[in-house]
Amino acid sequence: MGQSRDAARQEIPPELRRDVRLLGELLGNVIADFGGASLLHDVEKLRGLAIRAREDGRFEREAEKLVASWPLDRAELVARAFTCYFHLANLAEEHHRARVIRDRDRGPEPLPESIAATVAELRTKVGRKRLDALLATLEIHPVFTAHPTEARRRAVVTAIRRIGEQLEAIDDPKISDSERAEAQRRLGEEIDTLWRTAQMRTAHVRPLDEVRSFMAVFDETLFRMVPEVLRALDTALGTRAPAFLRFGSWIGGDRDGNPAVTPQVTAETMAIHAEHALLALEAVTNRVGRAMTVDSETTPPSRALRQRLPETSSEPHREFLLHVVRRIRATRLGEKDLAYQTAAELLDDLRAVQDSLAAAGAPRLASGELQHLVWQAQTFGFHLAELEVRQHSNVHERALIEIRGGGQLSEPTRDVLDTLGVVAALQSTYGVECCRRYVVSFTRGASDIAAVYQLARHATGGRVPVLDVVPLFETLDDLARATEVLDEMLRLKPVRKRLAANGQRIEVMLGYSDSAKEIGPLSATLALHDAQAALTAWAKKNGLRLTLFHGRGGALGRGGGPANRAVRAQAPGSVGGVFKVTEQGEVIFARYGNRAIARRHLEQVTSAVLEASAPGATRRDPARGFRRLASLIDAPSRSAYRKLVEAPGFENWFLQVSPVEELGRLRIASRPARRRVGGRLDDLRAIPWVFAWSQMRLNLPGWYGIGSGLAAAPLRELRRAYAEWPLFNAMLDNAEMSLAKTDRRIAERYLALGERPDLEEMLLREYELTLDRVLAVTGHRRLLEDRRVLSWAIELRNPYVDALSHLQLRALRAMRERRTPRSDRARAERVFQLSVNGVAAGLQNTG
Repeated sequence: MGQSRDAARQEIPPELRRDVRLLGELLGNVIADFGGASLLHDVEKLRGLAIRAREDGRFEREAEKLVASWPLDRAELVARAFTCYFHLANLAEEHHRARVIRDRDRGPEPLPESIAATVAELRTKVGRKRLDALLATLEIHPVFTAHPTEARRRAVVTAIRRIGEQLEAIDDPKISDSERAEAQRRLGEEIDTLWRTAQMRTAHVRPLDEVRSFMAVFDETLFRMVPEVLRALDTALGTRAPAFLRFGSWIGGDRDGNPAVTPQVTAETMAIHAEHALLALEAVTNRVGRAMTVDSETTPPSRALRQRLPETSSEPHREFLLHVVRRIRATRLGEKDLAYQTAAELLDDLRAVQDSLAAAGAPRLASGELQHLVWQAQTFGFHLAELEVRQHSNVHERALIEIRGGGQLSEPTRDVLDTLGVVAALQSTYGVECCRRYVVSFTRGASDIAAVYQLARHATGGRVPVLDVVPLFETLDDLARATEVLDEMLRLKPVRKRLAANGQRIEVMLGYSDSAKEIGPLSATLALHDAQAALTAWAKKNGLRLTLFHGRGGALGRGGGPANRAVRAQAPGSVGGVFKVTEQGEVIFARYGNRAIARRHLEQVTSAVLEASAPGATRRDPARGFRRLASLIDAPSRSAYRKLVEAPGFENWFLQVSPVEELGRLRIASRPARRRVGGRLDDLRAIPWVFAWSQMRLNLPGWYGIGSGLAAAPLRELRRAYAEWPLFNAMLDNAEMSLAKTDRRIAERYLALGERPDLEEMLLREYELTLDRVLAVTGHRRLLEDRRVLSWAIELRNPYVDALSHLQLRALRAMRERRTPRSDRARAERVFQLSVNGVAAGLQNTG
């Protein structure tokens, strides 16, 4: 980027520099204590060479020689050092983001893109009546998925969180000097614990492990953060805010290509959900109840509340809430005589307390902490998050053939039938809302939807559970045919029955990952936008309320990027007050691991949804004004992308130059990397495809083909599109981010493993073209020029990631060399996995 590291460092906010320096120094002390001065010397020597190699290639060769000279056990310790450093640097950045959010929220004006700012703006623009109508339909619906999984172990995540708690304490201006000294001592202790915690899993991840990782996010962030978001809307409106947040999960329900997700796992998942939801509700109700010490003289209970009380009391509101606590506990323990049957019964009791307090002249108490509890009960119920089931259309097709054949059923068919039986059982235990959506991957026609209803009748003997079967369109052809398939769906009796029962609501899922893997990022972006526009028009024509479920990955090559910008780039009319989106892998912890960041993220998404859905919002799709431009750039981009992936020998070459096969053997996910056994590219899931390219430092799925597309259109028109078309603007900004995290020098080391100079030249030529055209269209002299802090943060991180890449290449060669002794191979695998974790942390993305 042509600037010195000193200049880059000066761009980093001083508080962040201070935290990174403190954490780095403490880690250095821990490393020296553990491995002696020689270990710290080796770490520092590699770090220094990697920094100098950015300016002079000779030092890169020296870095390679240094890494090659170490025994594998030394390489493992050095890899651990750099990986721990990135965990700490990421924590410091997260801590600083939360600090900035709090500081900016102290001014007289509300934060931009906050709920307060957006409600004030819309009240002026559209009036209170129309704003209320919009809020009545508002729904923000994140769905958490386990793929790609966190590359970090749960024990590592917990250790990092404890370090974060001490960093918060040190930053607290209210603590005394002795308290600060104690926090610094504890900080060093926790960093020592992180260093000594195994960074790698000894056993393969199971689906229930992934469920419990999600529960940690619920326990520590989601449950407490939801009332804060809803209170922000409540305050902005001046009246009671609707509980517009809903959460879903595929963890333990998504069995597409994952044989580890069995019917029993799905049943156990919902039991874990309920346990955590009920424990959380019990704890809060107990806290609120014990604090409700108002007596019957100052705050007399209503007649309705007196009738609910098991016995008279001088503190009736407190006594009744503690009775509610006992009923929630009975629900959790399965004591049917006292248990609630549904969450609606709990809400009815809580509202009775609210009404009684309001009638007694205590509205503050009715709308305070008690209202927070009501919002939590409304949002999470007894099931915490709706568990969605997903399966591939081919599995259903084969199951129906087997059933109609009358022979012995295969294990996959029995699994489908048992799963539908579990759905029925869950609904009878926890209510219909706990598990009613069934997503069909690779939907090709209405018969794929009908198959699920037919199998449900067969599985349950006619007592079919309530099912909303959701088509998932992923390939270019399927996206183009989506409305035809939906026309056929409307002729299905079970679909018409559900539409009549649910207020004419229909849900369609769009797959970002596989479409981008099939045709490249530019063509996939355009195809998905066209599909959204067509589906929106189709729903309007048929008088249906459409929810588009966006299957976006965490990485930019899988539809990732800032969610609020993604909302603003949607086709006009397609949002309609509802935004449902997958939250995947490391994105879950990045967005929801810290309460302040989680609240800011959800407020920004809510703001964008309200703006996009407001009456009078622009009805004309900006894409219409750029149809000719889209046609000019689409075909060349797709052609360039397909030329690479369809080149003779590409699949074998990709296996040689990338660590994709080695990644597939890591214990970082319960789900296999491929849909079927074999080496075909089509069978490789989009997640390991993206993950492998990011580990190679190429990030190809985020930018490849864009240069060829942009080169086919006039620069003036492209610049106009960048200024006026939100979709195009977001796509190029995401591509720019992918390019900024790409490193040609390191990537060439991986490409050299394949001995195919023709493919290497094709790939690097497209890289140079894309880099040139993106800078030309954006008008930037260097990548991320308009995001200076982010740009310099990447610049400062790169040498440390380079060091890990050198270690990874060393490990890969040892793993692939047949003559490597078994003991060395095992050590090389540990070096490899540590480097994978470190590079993922350094680049802040997996797949």
